[in-house]
Amino acid sequence: MRKNITRALGALMAIVAMTSCSGEKFHVNGEITNAKDSTLYFENISLTGPVTVDSVKLAEDGKFQFDVDATEAPEFYRLRIADQIINISADSTETVTVKAEYPDMAWKYEVEGSDNCKKIQELTYHQIALQNKCIAIAENPSLSMKVSADSIDRVIEAYKQEIKNNYIIKEPMKAYAYFALFQAIGSRLIFNPRENRDDIKMFAAVATSWDTFHPNSERGQNLHNIALEGMKTMRIIDADNQPANIDPNIVRETSIIDLELIDNKGATRKLSELQGKVVLLDFHTFEADNSTERIMELRRLYNKFHAQGLEIFQVAVGTNEHFWKTSVAALPWISVYDKTGTSVSTYNVQAIPTYFLLDRTCAPVKRDIQIKDVDAEIQALL
Repeated sequence: MRKNITRALGALMAIVAMTSCSGEKFHVNGEITNAKDSTLYFENISLTGPVTVDSVKLAEDGKFQFDVDATEAPEFYRLRIADQIINISADSTETVTVKAEYPDMAWKYEVEGSDNCKKIQELTYHQIALQNKCIAIAENPSLSMKVSADSIDRVIEAYKQEIKNNYIIKEPMKAYAYFALFQAIGSRLIFNPRENRDDIKMFAAVATSWDTFHPNSERGQNLHNIALEGMKTMRIIDADNQPANIDPNIVRETSIIDLELIDNKGATRKLSELQGKVVLLDFHTFEADNSTERIMELRRLYNKFHAQGLEIFQVAVGTNEHFWKTSVAALPWISVYDKTGTSVSTYNVQAIPTYFLLDRTCAPVKRDIQIKDVDAEIQALL
């Protein structure tokens, strides 16, 4: 679970083009013990995925050192062995020392030389604790779905207030304040500028501060763009609450309705390539309030039926592309992005989220409003 948390968290950072500071270097060194012959990657996280800056095969003592061009504005990196990740930030020419033991490096490590990196470590630990609380609530059999969802909302709201006061408002010009904005629980962003006015203010506050302390930085511009987009689209989910208008008879009789979209790894994925499998075609908006619960339900279905031939083809709609990529980084199924809304038009989708079940010929059989027992329907198609 911690592996998924840190992988998902690592993917929450946005990219900027790195501006060299007259050839000066930023240094990261330390040791990762119990990892002999493992490859330690030093990565910068871009909007299209992690970019490897350097790597080293660790010896018995686990010592390493990476040197990269310093940047004028704070930049974000990660140390990674397999799916264990440590997030750090680079600020000018400082030297950061990291010590950890594999395979627990992601959630138990020491960092020296950078106040920002220490704060990022604190945020990481706080986020892991929050994730564990939410999981405990969600898995409590004595709680109804509604009570569970309400409890999770309250826990997350309390967390938001703590992070807002102690890490964002306190020093919005710092790298750790920027980092805090992009924390998530599963696929649910803790600060969601798509539909929460107060969260938009947090993004705008950090953006304004970066304008002053890091003028013309692409990260600052990115924050401004996110805040502006949030102002325009925060009500999009409320407008999508009407059921989709597809004739069930037409759905049953039609042949394959193909889709061709780009996944989160940059590969072209066609729905028709999944012929031979039963497919759950899911249309999803990751900023929706019920996104976390929905993703957990999809995970349950995937874990239960994937080995028998079920595949999930999830289409992100009405979602900021950066939010989508960071949200799906740890998901095991096919995740694609519909920038133009073509898939929505093709399937006549009028409400999101929604899903269709496709048989082994990739022909639509039923959609969610026709289904009372999704497990039984999937089992019947398998």
